Amino acid sequence: MWIKAFENYLHYERNCSEKTYAAYAKDLKAFKDFFELHIEKQSKAEHQDRPKGLAGEIVPESETVWSELDVDVVRNWMISEMDRGLSPRSVNRQLSALRSFYRFLLMRGLVKKDPVYNVRGPKTEKLLPSFVREQEMNALLDGPYFTADFEGARDHLILLFFYSTGVRVSELVGLNCRDIDFGQRLVKVTGKRNKQRLIPFGDELEAELKTYMEVRNALETVTDQQEALFVVPQTGLRLSKVKVEESVKEYLSLVTTTKRRSPHTLRHSFATSMLNHHADLQSVKELLGHESLATTEIYTHTTLEELKQMYNQAHPRAPKSNDYGD
Repeated sequence: MWIKAFENYLHYERNCSEKTYAAYAKDLKAFKDFFELHIEKQSKAEHQDRPKGLAGEIVPESETVWSELDVDVVRNWMISEMDRGLSPRSVNRQLSALRSFYRFLLMRGLVKKDPVYNVRGPKTEKLLPSFVREQEMNALLDGPYFTADFEGARDHLILLFFYSTGVRVSELVGLNCRDIDFGQRLVKVTGKRNKQRLIPFGDELEAELKTYMEVRNALETVTDQQEALFVVPQTGLRLSKVKVEESVKEYLSLVTTTKRRSPHTLRHSFATSMLNHHADLQSVKELLGHESLATTEIYTHTTLEELKQMYNQAHPRAPKSNDYGD
Protein backbone atom coordinates (compact mmCIF):
# COMPACT_ATOMS: atom_id res chain seq x y z
CA MET A 1 0.00 0.00 0.00
CA TRP A 2 1.15 3.49 -0.78
CA ILE A 3 0.25 4.75 2.70
CA LYS A 4 2.40 2.06 4.28
CA ALA A 5 5.27 2.95 1.94
CA PHE A 6 4.85 6.58 3.03
CA GLU A 7 4.99 5.52 6.70
CA ASN A 8 8.26 3.68 6.06
CA TYR A 9 9.65 6.73 4.26
CA LEU A 10 8.82 8.99 7.22
CA HIS A 11 10.24 6.49 9.68
CA TYR A 12 13.44 5.30 8.02
CA GLU A 13 14.37 8.15 5.67
CA ARG A 14 13.03 11.21 7.46
CA ASN A 15 13.66 9.85 10.98
CA CYS A 16 10.21 10.96 12.15
CA SER A 17 8.93 9.67 15.46
CA GLU A 18 6.39 6.86 15.63
CA LYS A 19 3.83 9.34 16.91
CA THR A 20 4.34 11.56 13.84
CA TYR A 21 4.08 8.95 11.11
CA ALA A 22 1.22 7.17 12.89
CA ALA A 23 -0.73 10.46 12.96
CA TYR A 24 -0.04 11.03 9.24
CA ALA A 25 -1.21 7.52 8.41
CA LYS A 26 -4.40 7.98 10.45
CA ASP A 27 -5.23 11.22 8.60
CA LEU A 28 -4.55 9.68 5.19
CA LYS A 29 -6.67 6.62 5.89
CA ALA A 30 -9.54 8.86 7.02
CA PHE A 31 -9.23 10.85 3.80
CA LYS A 32 -9.09 7.62 1.78
CA ASP A 33 -12.34 6.48 3.41
CA PHE A 34 -13.94 9.76 2.41
CA PHE A 35 -12.95 9.74 -1.24
CA GLU A 36 -13.72 6.03 -1.67
CA LEU A 37 -17.23 6.75 -0.43
CA HIS A 38 -17.38 9.74 -2.78
CA ILE A 39 -16.30 7.59 -5.73
CA GLU A 40 -18.72 4.85 -4.77
CA LYS A 41 -21.64 7.30 -4.73
CA GLN A 42 -20.48 8.80 -8.01
CA SER A 43 -20.19 5.35 -9.57
CA LYS A 44 -23.69 4.35 -8.44
CA ALA A 45 -25.14 7.56 -9.86
CA GLU A 46 -23.43 7.00 -13.21
CA HIS A 47 -24.43 3.34 -13.43
CA GLN A 48 -27.84 3.32 -11.71
CA ASP A 49 -29.57 2.23 -14.94
CA ARG A 50 -27.05 -0.55 -15.65
CA PRO A 51 -27.22 -4.16 -14.40
CA LYS A 52 -25.25 -4.99 -11.23
CA GLY A 53 -21.84 -6.52 -11.72
CA LEU A 54 -21.36 -4.98 -15.16
CA ALA A 55 -17.71 -4.46 -16.04
CA GLY A 56 -16.32 -0.96 -15.88
CA GLU A 57 -17.38 -0.04 -12.36
CA ILE A 58 -14.75 1.82 -10.33
CA VAL A 59 -12.91 -0.20 -7.71
CA PRO A 60 -12.29 2.20 -4.81
CA GLU A 61 -9.65 0.01 -3.16
CA SER A 62 -7.22 0.41 -6.08
CA GLU A 63 -4.13 2.50 -5.29
CA THR A 64 -4.40 4.11 -8.71
CA VAL A 65 -7.36 6.08 -7.41
CA TRP A 66 -4.90 8.48 -5.72
CA SER A 67 -3.83 9.64 -9.19
CA GLU A 68 -7.45 10.25 -10.23
CA LEU A 69 -8.30 12.70 -7.46
CA ASP A 70 -8.99 16.32 -8.35
CA VAL A 71 -9.06 19.52 -6.35
CA ASP A 72 -12.86 19.43 -5.97
CA VAL A 73 -12.69 16.19 -3.99
CA VAL A 74 -10.13 17.70 -1.64
CA ARG A 75 -12.24 20.83 -1.13
CA ASN A 76 -15.40 18.76 -0.54
CA TRP A 77 -13.49 16.76 2.05
CA MET A 78 -12.41 19.97 3.83
CA ILE A 79 -16.01 21.18 3.90
CA SER A 80 -17.23 17.85 5.29
CA GLU A 81 -14.58 17.95 8.04
CA MET A 82 -15.59 21.48 9.05
CA ASP A 83 -19.28 20.48 8.96
CA ARG A 84 -18.68 17.67 11.41
CA GLY A 85 -17.13 20.08 13.90
CA LEU A 86 -13.39 19.88 13.33
CA SER A 87 -11.46 23.07 14.03
CA PRO A 88 -9.58 24.89 11.25
CA ARG A 89 -6.33 23.93 12.98
CA SER A 90 -7.21 20.21 12.81
CA VAL A 91 -8.25 20.44 9.16
CA ASN A 92 -5.00 22.21 8.29
CA ARG A 93 -3.05 19.49 10.07
CA GLN A 94 -4.79 16.84 7.97
CA LEU A 95 -4.21 18.91 4.84
CA SER A 96 -0.51 19.06 5.71
CA ALA A 97 -0.41 15.26 5.89
CA LEU A 98 -2.06 15.05 2.48
CA ARG A 99 0.43 17.53 0.99
CA SER A 100 3.37 15.57 2.34
CA PHE A 101 1.90 12.35 0.99
CA TYR A 102 1.51 13.73 -2.53
CA ARG A 103 5.04 15.13 -2.48
CA PHE A 104 6.16 11.60 -1.67
CA LEU A 105 4.05 10.10 -4.48
CA LEU A 106 5.41 12.62 -6.99
CA MET A 107 8.97 11.95 -5.86
CA ARG A 108 8.44 8.21 -6.36
CA GLY A 109 6.78 8.74 -9.76
CA LEU A 110 3.53 7.12 -8.59
CA VAL A 111 1.35 10.08 -9.61
CA LYS A 112 1.74 12.84 -12.17
CA LYS A 113 -0.22 15.62 -10.48
CA ASP A 114 -0.84 16.99 -7.00
CA PRO A 115 -4.51 17.87 -6.38
CA VAL A 116 -3.58 19.59 -3.11
CA TYR A 117 -1.06 22.01 -4.61
CA ASN A 118 -3.38 25.01 -5.01
CA VAL A 119 -5.69 24.22 -2.10
CA ARG A 120 -5.73 26.71 0.74
CA GLY A 121 -6.71 25.55 4.17
CA PRO A 122 -9.26 27.32 6.37
CA LYS A 123 -8.05 30.39 8.23
CA THR A 124 -7.03 29.74 11.80
CA GLU A 125 -7.01 32.09 14.72
CA LYS A 126 -3.44 32.93 15.67
CA LEU A 127 -3.12 32.16 19.35
CA LEU A 128 -0.29 33.63 21.38
CA PRO A 129 1.74 30.98 23.20
CA SER A 130 0.79 30.48 26.83
CA PHE A 131 3.61 31.16 29.25
CA VAL A 132 4.33 31.57 32.97
CA ARG A 133 5.49 35.01 34.07
CA GLU A 134 8.96 35.46 35.47
CA GLN A 135 7.75 36.40 38.94
CA GLU A 136 5.56 33.29 39.01
CA MET A 137 8.46 31.04 38.03
CA ASN A 138 10.67 32.70 40.65
CA ALA A 139 7.97 32.16 43.27
CA LEU A 140 7.76 28.48 42.34
CA LEU A 141 11.47 27.71 42.11
CA ASP A 142 12.34 29.69 45.25
CA GLY A 143 9.25 28.68 47.23
CA PRO A 144 8.53 25.90 49.76
CA TYR A 145 6.71 23.64 47.33
CA PHE A 146 9.13 20.72 47.06
CA THR A 147 9.64 17.87 49.49
CA ALA A 148 13.06 17.22 51.03
CA ASP A 149 13.36 13.71 49.57
CA PHE A 150 14.71 12.47 46.23
CA GLU A 151 11.48 13.08 44.33
CA GLY A 152 11.29 16.67 45.56
CA ALA A 153 14.87 17.36 44.45
CA ARG A 154 14.25 15.65 41.09
CA ASP A 155 11.04 17.57 40.44
CA HIS A 156 12.66 20.90 41.30
CA LEU A 157 15.50 20.12 38.90
CA ILE A 158 13.06 19.16 36.15
CA LEU A 159 11.21 22.48 36.42
CA LEU A 160 14.48 24.42 36.53
CA PHE A 161 15.78 22.41 33.57
CA PHE A 162 12.72 23.19 31.45
CA TYR A 163 12.86 26.88 32.32
CA SER A 164 16.65 27.13 31.84
CA THR A 165 16.94 25.26 28.53
CA GLY A 166 13.55 25.28 26.78
CA VAL A 167 13.72 21.57 25.93
CA ARG A 168 10.69 19.52 24.91
CA VAL A 169 9.33 16.94 27.34
CA SER A 170 10.40 14.08 25.04
CA GLU A 171 13.91 15.53 24.96
CA LEU A 172 14.06 15.81 28.75
CA VAL A 173 12.95 12.25 29.53
CA GLY A 174 15.35 10.96 26.86
CA LEU A 175 18.40 12.55 28.51
CA ASN A 176 21.22 10.33 29.73
CA CYS A 177 23.85 11.22 32.29
CA ARG A 178 26.55 11.27 29.60
CA ASP A 179 24.66 14.03 27.79
CA ILE A 180 25.69 16.51 30.49
CA ASP A 181 29.10 18.10 29.89
CA PHE A 182 30.05 19.94 33.07
CA GLY A 183 33.42 20.97 31.66
CA GLN A 184 31.88 23.06 28.90
CA ARG A 185 28.52 23.56 30.62
CA LEU A 186 26.62 22.05 27.72
CA VAL A 187 23.78 19.54 27.47
CA LYS A 188 23.40 17.46 24.32
CA VAL A 189 19.73 17.14 23.37
CA THR A 190 18.26 14.74 20.82
CA GLY A 191 15.25 16.41 19.25
CA LYS A 192 12.80 15.71 16.45
CA ARG A 193 14.01 13.38 13.70
CA ASN A 194 16.99 12.48 15.92
CA LYS A 195 18.57 15.88 15.32
CA GLN A 196 21.02 16.80 18.06
CA ARG A 197 21.83 20.23 19.42
CA LEU A 198 23.91 21.65 22.25
CA ILE A 199 22.36 23.94 24.87
CA PRO A 200 24.50 25.89 27.37
CA PHE A 201 23.55 26.17 31.05
CA GLY A 202 24.56 28.40 33.92
CA ASP A 203 25.72 28.23 37.54
CA GLU A 204 22.37 27.46 39.14
CA LEU A 205 21.53 24.53 36.90
CA GLU A 206 25.09 23.19 37.12
CA ALA A 207 25.04 23.15 40.92
CA GLU A 208 21.63 21.50 41.07
CA LEU A 209 22.55 18.90 38.45
CA LYS A 210 25.67 17.89 40.38
CA THR A 211 23.77 17.58 43.66
CA TYR A 212 20.97 15.58 42.02
CA MET A 213 23.34 13.20 40.24
CA GLU A 214 25.12 12.39 43.48
CA VAL A 215 21.81 11.45 45.10
CA ARG A 216 20.68 9.60 41.98
CA ASN A 217 23.84 7.50 41.84
CA ALA A 218 23.44 6.59 45.51
CA LEU A 219 20.02 5.00 44.95
CA GLU A 220 20.03 1.25 45.51
CA THR A 221 17.76 0.71 42.53
CA VAL A 222 20.07 2.49 40.08
CA THR A 223 22.79 0.32 38.57
CA ASP A 224 25.82 1.30 36.52
CA GLN A 225 23.95 0.13 33.41
CA GLN A 226 21.14 2.66 33.93
CA GLU A 227 21.96 5.65 31.75
CA ALA A 228 18.77 7.69 32.22
CA LEU A 229 19.26 11.03 33.96
CA PHE A 230 15.78 11.29 35.44
CA VAL A 231 14.63 8.09 37.15
CA VAL A 232 11.93 6.65 39.38
CA PRO A 233 13.57 5.93 42.77
CA GLN A 234 11.46 2.85 43.54
CA THR A 235 12.50 1.05 40.34
CA GLY A 236 15.51 2.90 39.00
CA LEU A 237 13.83 3.07 35.60
CA ARG A 238 13.64 6.08 33.31
CA LEU A 239 10.97 8.61 34.27
CA SER A 240 8.01 8.57 31.90
CA LYS A 241 6.72 11.46 29.83
CA VAL A 242 3.27 11.13 31.41
CA LYS A 243 4.68 11.42 34.93
CA VAL A 244 6.62 14.55 34.01
CA GLU A 245 3.53 16.13 32.45
CA GLU A 246 1.45 15.36 35.55
CA SER A 247 4.10 16.79 37.90
CA VAL A 248 4.56 19.98 35.89
CA LYS A 249 0.81 20.60 35.80
CA GLU A 250 0.54 20.06 39.55
CA TYR A 251 3.40 22.42 40.41
CA LEU A 252 2.42 25.17 37.97
CA SER A 253 -1.12 25.18 39.38
CA LEU A 254 0.40 26.43 42.66
CA VAL A 255 1.62 29.73 41.20
CA THR A 256 -0.25 30.54 37.98
CA THR A 257 -3.80 30.75 36.71
CA THR A 258 -2.89 30.22 33.06
CA LYS A 259 -5.06 27.53 31.49
CA ARG A 260 -2.18 25.63 29.91
CA ARG A 261 0.19 24.19 32.54
CA SER A 262 2.39 21.78 30.67
CA PRO A 263 6.08 21.23 29.88
CA HIS A 264 5.43 23.03 26.60
CA THR A 265 4.22 26.04 28.61
CA LEU A 266 7.65 26.12 30.24
CA ARG A 267 9.25 25.92 26.80
CA HIS A 268 7.18 28.97 25.83
CA SER A 269 8.22 30.64 29.10
CA PHE A 270 11.91 30.05 28.35
CA ALA A 271 11.65 31.58 24.88
CA THR A 272 9.57 34.53 26.08
CA SER A 273 12.00 35.33 28.90
CA MET A 274 15.00 35.11 26.58
CA LEU A 275 13.47 37.54 24.09
CA ASN A 276 12.21 39.89 26.81
CA HIS A 277 15.81 40.10 28.02
CA HIS A 278 17.09 41.05 24.56
CA ALA A 279 18.24 37.69 23.19
CA ASP A 280 18.26 37.76 19.39
CA LEU A 281 15.70 35.70 17.50
CA GLN A 282 18.25 33.55 15.66
CA SER A 283 19.90 32.45 18.92
CA VAL A 284 16.55 31.50 20.45
CA LYS A 285 15.72 29.56 17.28
CA GLU A 286 18.91 27.50 17.64
CA LEU A 287 18.34 26.88 21.35
CA LEU A 288 14.78 25.66 20.74
CA GLY A 289 15.78 23.49 17.79
CA HIS A 290 13.34 25.12 15.36
CA GLU A 291 13.88 24.51 11.66
CA SER A 292 12.27 27.78 10.61
CA LEU A 293 12.69 31.27 12.06
CA ALA A 294 8.98 31.82 11.44
CA THR A 295 8.22 29.26 14.15
CA THR A 296 10.29 31.20 16.66
CA GLU A 297 8.67 34.52 15.75
CA ILE A 298 5.50 33.60 17.65
CA TYR A 299 7.43 34.47 20.82
CA THR A 300 8.01 38.09 19.86
CA HIS A 301 4.82 39.12 21.61
CA THR A 302 4.99 41.41 24.63
CA THR A 303 3.06 41.04 27.87
CA LEU A 304 0.39 43.56 28.75
CA GLU A 305 2.37 44.73 31.77
CA GLU A 306 5.42 45.39 29.61
CA LEU A 307 3.30 47.33 27.13
CA LYS A 308 1.93 49.45 29.97
CA GLN A 309 5.41 50.04 31.33
CA MET A 310 6.75 51.00 27.91
CA TYR A 311 3.83 53.38 27.35
CA ASN A 312 4.22 55.03 30.77
CA GLN A 313 7.94 55.53 30.22
CA ALA A 314 7.68 56.84 26.67
CA HIS A 315 4.53 58.92 26.37
CA PRO A 316 4.87 62.51 27.65
CA ARG A 317 1.32 62.63 29.00
CA ALA A 318 1.38 59.20 30.64
CA PRO A 319 1.51 59.10 34.46
CA LYS A 320 4.99 58.40 35.80
CA SER A 321 5.69 56.38 38.94
CA ASN A 322 6.66 59.48 40.97
CA ASP A 323 3.29 61.07 40.09
CA TYR A 324 1.75 58.56 42.48
CA GLY A 325 4.13 59.36 45.31
CA ASP A 326 6.39 56.31 44.76
